[in-house]
Amino acid sequence: MSRTKNIGILGGTFDPPHLGHLRLAAHFAKALNLDELLFVPSGEPWQKNSGITPANIRLQLTEAAGIDLARAFLYLNISTKIGVDRVEIDRAGPSYAIDTAKALRERYGADTSLTWLMGVDSLLNLPSWNSWQDLMRYVNFAVASRPNYDLASEMSPAVSQLLKEHQISQSAALENKPSGLIYIDSSLLVDLSSTELRKRLRSPSRNSIASEQIPSHTLEIITNLGLYQ
Repeated sequence: MSRTKNIGILGGTFDPPHLGHLRLAAHFAKALNLDELLFVPSGEPWQKNSGITPANIRLQLTEAAGIDLARAFLYLNISTKIGVDRVEIDRAGPSYAIDTAKALRERYGADTSLTWLMGVDSLLNLPSWNSWQDLMRYVNFAVASRPNYDLASEMSPAVSQLLKEHQISQSAALENKPSGLIYIDSSLLVDLSSTELRKRLRSPSRNSIASEQIPSHTLEIITNLGLYQ
């Protein structure tokens, strides 16, 4: 019997994509034995303000970051294929995760394991997402927490109940279950704040910050277009 196909989904505004995103992607690609990793830039991120970079440019920045990640995977001998998906950019209206989850489930079929990758802040904010209670019908969650982080003291009763019903302790279970499981990984120390990075890019130390935080191909486009100044 052939094993279940295993796909990871990393959604976000990616304004800009940074090394925190790539570290999270690489960590879960290896930990979850992903066959494929999809970056999904949001088209109209409904929880962001109106000052975001246009979607076509963010797509271009994300594609450039994917090139750097593919090179890293080659070096690290990680076989996961990388894709940048236009599903939210091509869909009119606000970009809701539930619509993306439904579209990807329809595309990949009922048996494929689809795992939505996220940082712990996204998990904590989940009850603010549109139709968030329905997401478990279509995807799994893999959550990057922080070492020594007390998640229990931060989460709402709704998130606590969700974890009670769906959380597992072993990541391997995600490879064989299409949806409905939540795995929390506290071994990855990663900062996923593009908002804070944009603020720092407008500071006098812009150049050193950019080279430390942004993938090289993405940074080249940012520099050429004069973004985040």
